[in-house]
Amino acid sequence: MNVLIDINKYLLYIDYTIIIYLIFINIITFIVFGLDKYYSIKKKNRISENNLFKLSLIGGTIGGICAMNIFHHKTMKKKFYLGLPIILILQIITIYLIKK
Repeated sequence: MNVLIDINKYLLYIDYTIIIYLIFINIITFIVFGLDKYYSIKKKNRISENNLFKLSLIGGTIGGICAMNIFHHKTMKKKFYLGLPIILILQIITIYLIKK
């Protein structure tokens, strides 16, 4: 019985760790998208689209989508306005299948 409780506490710990990670990576992604928009306005060196996508792929999709809408950045690029929601859907399906 104690082992089961310890295992459940461990699983809870993992869930909280994942949630904290997702919050952190989404904040970082949001900031990076915002910086890229700022750099674009100021005609400075830009952050590559590949790096923006990589941040989304590792869990920052919601931050990227929010930044796109708030900063009106990359909203005309099909790769982003279709790609990020598709990535988000795939991430949700993956989490559902893992938790199932």
